[in-house]
Amino acid sequence: MGKTADLTAVQKAIIDTLKQEGCSQSAVSRHLSGKSVGRKKCGRKRCTTRRGDRTLRKIVEKDRFQTLGDLRKQWTESGVETSRATVYRHVQEMGYRCRIPQVKPLLNQKQRQKRLTWATEKQHWTVAQWSKVLFSDESKFCMSFGNQGARVWRKTGEREMPKCLKSSVKYPQSVMVWGAMSAAVNAASYQEILEHFMLPSAEKLYGDEDFIFQHDLAPAHIAKTTGKWFTDHGITVLNWPANSPDLNPIENLWDIVERKLRDARPNTLDELKAAIEASWASITPQQCHRLIASMPRRIEAVISAEGFPTKY
Repeated sequence: MGKTADLTAVQKAIIDTLKQEGCSQSAVSRHLSGKSVGRKKCGRKRCTTRRGDRTLRKIVEKDRFQTLGDLRKQWTESGVETSRATVYRHVQEMGYRCRIPQVKPLLNQKQRQKRLTWATEKQHWTVAQWSKVLFSDESKFCMSFGNQGARVWRKTGEREMPKCLKSSVKYPQSVMVWGAMSAAVNAASYQEILEHFMLPSAEKLYGDEDFIFQHDLAPAHIAKTTGKWFTDHGITVLNWPANSPDLNPIENLWDIVERKLRDARPNTLDELKAAIEASWASITPQQCHRLIASMPRRIEAVISAEGFPTKY
């Protein structure tokens, strides 16, 4: 056999490239001999067809709250016999993940239309105009913090041990907050809050300038006597769509207070009140300015969502 010629620089570069890309010497040999053509693929054979996968996607899209068992049952009824594990794997491959759903207010078609109309009317309001709005809201804070509270370290068999139990009450102690403490809010007490707290706050914030007051459609807010109170005091009230906490930036302040309360873990009603006051006092003017500046984006989000709840 004659001596073979040395590899050229170009050939060497090609070989180096193939090696870097993970191409083995045996793979090159199989390709040259023609043995790689029609070679069987490794791995488990797919047990469903593309048509079956499309059917599963339609089943998932029909109701996003179905259990894995429900999905398997309906897929089986459509003619695809498979296991729960296969259903789970296919749903994952489609990009779906099982998550705790966001909780948003229920909106009927009429309410969605009113939200959309309201947002369209306010679409061109500037941040300066929104800065003239005094946003308000009530929020109830309880001694119980649900499942977000502290966890417990315990061993097997200590589940019912008293020191490993977390006490719960059916009606936990709570306070209602409207920028100041209040026990409950009805039409009369709400007007008293407006008189003693809202007016002084508005005077401090706006001086002699005009402002617009915002509140939601709670019964105490829309009572005839409350409407008369605003008329008598010459205060303009912003019309507001029902079930629209995502449009009220003060909701974000309540979230800040709630998170701080989880860290404080008050044990008595007095501690709860003190913690709320401290949390509220820690909110900076910059945070308030950023939230007011978000109003144009909130408006656009409602329009894009055609009145449905938004991320805010």
